[in-house]
Amino acid sequence: MNVPASLRVVIAEDAALFRAGLVRLIEDHGHRVCASVADGDALLAAVAEHHPDAVVADIRMPPTHTDEGLRAALTLRHDFPGTGVLVFSQYIETSYSAQLLEGGAAGVGYLLKDRVANVAEFAAALERVAGGGTALDPEVVSQLFRASRQRGGLATLTPRERQVLALMAEGRSNSAIAADLVVSGGAVEKHVASIFTKLGLPPDESDNRRVLAVLHYLGG
Repeated sequence: MNVPASLRVVIAEDAALFRAGLVRLIEDHGHRVCASVADGDALLAAVAEHHPDAVVADIRMPPTHTDEGLRAALTLRHDFPGTGVLVFSQYIETSYSAQLLEGGAAGVGYLLKDRVANVAEFAAALERVAGGGTALDPEVVSQLFRASRQRGGLATLTPRERQVLALMAEGRSNSAIAADLVVSGGAVEKHVASIFTKLGLPPDESDNRRVLAVLHYLGG
């Protein structure tokens, strides 16, 4: 994952104090905030102007405070595929989340606002998304799993395999998964191989099976 030492970021958040806090947090980690705006239309205009490495956007913004941020994120995924998109909210919108991931899980993040309180985790998620990785809040993953667990080969996964796949969906590496589950790296590799087999993902140099497994898991 190739992450620039200093990211160029655009922020979209209608709450002025929270927006100012995000600017400070991001700049304190050595990155540059090109623009900070308060609605979806301004977000799209700022991205078109600045071509940032990543966008941080609230899901609910003016004028209706429902899904403006997510709809803007979907547009950005289509029009600016090289820009990482990290959305955050107090709520989990499973239907839009699936749409956000349909074009591929690379460069996408979805965090709950409570997660932003953990500065290190938020900064790591932003950098991971900007570098083409995936950053999904564990609770987002859990709800998406409940919405899709009966599809295809997912029903055949063991509880441990589901744990491994959930951590994969959060963007964890095999070594990070091993540390989280307190198992060996070899055990994780075996679980991952079994997951690929059960989801019908044979070795293929043209596809990233890890991303495909996560997309299957999320119902993409």
